[in-house]
Amino acid sequence: MPDVAQRRAALARLEGMVHCHADRMQRALMEDFGNRARPETVLAEILPLLDAIAYARARVGRWMRPRRVPVGLRFQPGRAWVEIRPAGCVGIVSPWNYPFLLSLQPVVDALAAGNRIMLKPSELAPACAGLLAIMLGDEFDRAEIAVTPGDATVGRAFCALEFDHLLFTGSTGVGRAVMQEAAARLVPVTLELGGKSPALLCPDSVADAAARRRTAHSLAVGKFFNAGQTCLAPDFVLVPRAHLDATAHALAEAAARLYPTLAGNADYTAQISERHLDRLAGLVDDAERRGLPILRHPEDRADRRAEQRAQRRLPPTVVVLPDLGEATRSASVMQEEIFGPVLPVLPYDTLDEALTFLDARPVPLGLYCYTDDPAQQRRVLDRTRSGGVTVNGTLLHCAQPGLPFGGFGQSGTGAYHGHAGFLRFSHRRAVYRPGRFSGFTWMTPPHGAMTRRALAVMLGGSRARPPATRP
Repeated sequence: MPDVAQRRAALARLEGMVHCHADRMQRALMEDFGNRARPETVLAEILPLLDAIAYARARVGRWMRPRRVPVGLRFQPGRAWVEIRPAGCVGIVSPWNYPFLLSLQPVVDALAAGNRIMLKPSELAPACAGLLAIMLGDEFDRAEIAVTPGDATVGRAFCALEFDHLLFTGSTGVGRAVMQEAAARLVPVTLELGGKSPALLCPDSVADAAARRRTAHSLAVGKFFNAGQTCLAPDFVLVPRAHLDATAHALAEAAARLYPTLAGNADYTAQISERHLDRLAGLVDDAERRGLPILRHPEDRADRRAEQRAQRRLPPTVVVLPDLGEATRSASVMQEEIFGPVLPVLPYDTLDEALTFLDARPVPLGLYCYTDDPAQQRRVLDRTRSGGVTVNGTLLHCAQPGLPFGGFGQSGTGAYHGHAGFLRFSHRRAVYRPGRFSGFTWMTPPHGAMTRRALAVMLGGSRARPPATRP
């Protein structure tokens, strides 16, 4: 079992690797995406990794310490404690949208927990997968960390291995298949899947023009970051009906301020593939066929679309839906996770109606509540379920290294990051050591009068308690 010095040394090597190869990571992302905004790479891939490494290095010694637990009276004298042991070999299957962060952040937690690691990066970002293999291969022995690039066939074979723990980040459909494959071998899994993360705007957050502009800017930053290709991105917005049109226009205007141009704009990330671009265009086309109001970017014009398509740029788009009824629920933009720069906006009449609507949907990975009223915040937190929450913002709860990150229900199972990740990739082993003269060792066959008297005393203590009643 690696001691604390070895674990800190491994994390230090990982930190040095990230610093050394930051420029190569950006070039690999540009090659895979066509364009990936450099500030987004630094903000969403480099800095969170360095924060996670520093957080784990500073605390891993404390996390590793055995924890004493009380020993029951019948087992005195004796000692009991919990030892934190490495799980063993951890398998990590990472996605394409943040190929370095979502590959290396679980590596941080697994190294802190003292494990060996096998990593299968996404084939949809081949330049990043190749660079991961080179970087980790240069810094770590293959017996410590082994990278296995390859297509979906390799991925299926990878998930069929008998890991001690398997972490998968990706779509819900593939996550089901991964869990089935792991179940056949009784491999414990952590699934980070996603879903349709809602943003709930309470009335005070859009009550006047200044509040709407502030809220719209915050939502647009989170939604259109990485051109919407974020599992935690707001997937739809619930707005008080009286403010529906004004808020929808404020969102479209915020997107235009963030990205005044599209084609050739280094700040606006491209879609990962033509197939992904076509799927998103199909969602907008379906909304148009249904007659839903669509607020388009000023450059979303026929004379610019060929250039934008050649660069795999999809303009930020706001779709306005009429209500929370069945017709709205059947629209394609409400049927699947969008994973792109298309944002549906829906009205609600009362906060209870909005909360009931959210409660009836699958549990999302993230929830965003906008209000300055503490009572409203508490009401939303108490009435909803989600993997995590950011209040008056988006995405940022996942950037806190001290908070667990993970889904719930259909958005995933299990959590990692920081101490939660250390425990996720560890085994908590129970240890008990009896004293030389333990009373329990005398209660062995043949059972005589002493045993019966001792048991009567123990049961007498139980009879003194009032009987349990069913609720």
